Amino acid sequence: MDAAFDVVIPARLGSTRLPGKVLADIHGRPLIAHVHDRAMEAGARSVVIATDSERVVEACRAFGGDVQLTSPMHHSGTDRVHEVATIRGWPDDRLVVNIQGDEPLMPPSVVAACAARLEGDPDADITTCAHRIDNGEDFANPNVVKVVCDARGRALYFSRARVPFPRGGDAGAHPPGALRHIGVYGYRVAALRRFSSLQPGTLEACEALEQLRALEQGMAISVAVVDEAPGRGVDAPEDLEAVRTRLAPG
Repeated sequence: MDAAFDVVIPARLGSTRLPGKVLADIHGRPLIAHVHDRAMEAGARSVVIATDSERVVEACRAFGGDVQLTSPMHHSGTDRVHEVATIRGWPDDRLVVNIQGDEPLMPPSVVAACAARLEGDPDADITTCAHRIDNGEDFANPNVVKVVCDARGRALYFSRARVPFPRGGDAGAHPPGALRHIGVYGYRVAALRRFSSLQPGTLEACEALEQLRALEQGMAISVAVVDEAPGRGVDAPEDLEAVRTRLAPG
């Protein structure tokens, strides 16, 4: 039986490198509408866009999206997801998947796998996804976040560094089991509430990776290893052009 889950998409209008990117036009529709499409295709029970902007609210309503105006004071998308769960009165055991608002090429299969992992691992606080790294360039790239898991598939650590480090091996090589983290997260509402109450820790500050806050506080993160890697996220103008090409009709 498929997991019953909801998706919340944080969509902050401000962006340092590409302001207003969630409303950028992609073939006549805003970028956020394409992210919404991917969530719907994953089989979510509901998809809510969480934003700090009336402009985003108007744009989402124009394409029929369910949108929630949230506080402009949040420091992270996770806090915005938590506000939606609170406003809507979702119970502690409800399954929620967080997809970033700049991922119009996120495969629906990855979103579904994140939810299924949460359904199948009742002792996990959080779930996320990863796929195998197949080249040394990605393994060495600090913008490619790596995750190391235990034998049960629970995350031991996330890092921008080359982990696990191939001691004595070729500097350009990568271990066969190296995994690239995919930034999609599943939570039960109770775990989401706990995570949002935590203060950033030393590991998060060092690596600039929010998920390390959970590990540092002893929360269990279960990792689904998937075959399909996400397409390009939108962080800069060149990313937006690449996505427009990928999503071109026909």
